[in-house]
Amino acid sequence: MPQVDAITLALEKNLMTGNYSYWTTTTLLSLLYLASATMYIARRDWVRRALADLGYPGYLVPMLTAVKILAVAAILSRVSVALSDLAYAGMLFHLLLSASAHVGVRKPGGALPAAVGLVLLVVSFATQNAARDIPSPYAPAGNVVAAHGNIGIPATQDQ
Repeated sequence: MPQVDAITLALEKNLMTGNYSYWTTTTLLSLLYLASATMYIARRDWVRRALADLGYPGYLVPMLTAVKILAVAAILSRVSVALSDLAYAGMLFHLLLSASAHVGVRKPGGALPAAVGLVLLVVSFATQNAARDIPSPYAPAGNVVAAHGNIGIPATQDQ
C-alpha cells in the first residue's frame, strides 16, 4: 500500500516540523522571559523608573519577576496542561499590555520585544500538540501523533 506509506511519511514529516517549531519558539520565548526577569533583578532601579515612565507603579517589579520565571517553569515542565495553558494566557496578556503601554506613551520602539514575544508565543502555543504527549484542548489539533505513537489519529478522536 504505497499510498498509506506516503501518507504516513507526510504525517511524520509534518509532526517533525511541528516538533522543531515548538521547541525552537518555546526555547526563544523562555529565554526572552528569563532574560527579562534577570534584568528585573540586576537593574531593579532602572526597571522601576522605566515602569514609572509607562505609568505603572514600581511595586510591580518583584511580582513581574516571579510571574515571568513561574510562567516559563509551567510551560517547560508541563506539570499540568491547564497550568501550562494558563501560563500561555498570562504571557499573552502581558505581551499585549506591554506593547500597548509603549505605544500609548509614544515609544513604539519599546514594543518590539513584545511583538517578537507575541510571534514566538503564538507559534509555540499553536505547535505544542505536535511536541507534547498530552495535548492541550485549546491548541489546534492538526495531525497529532497520539501518546502511543499511532500516526494519523487526531488528538480529539477516541482511541
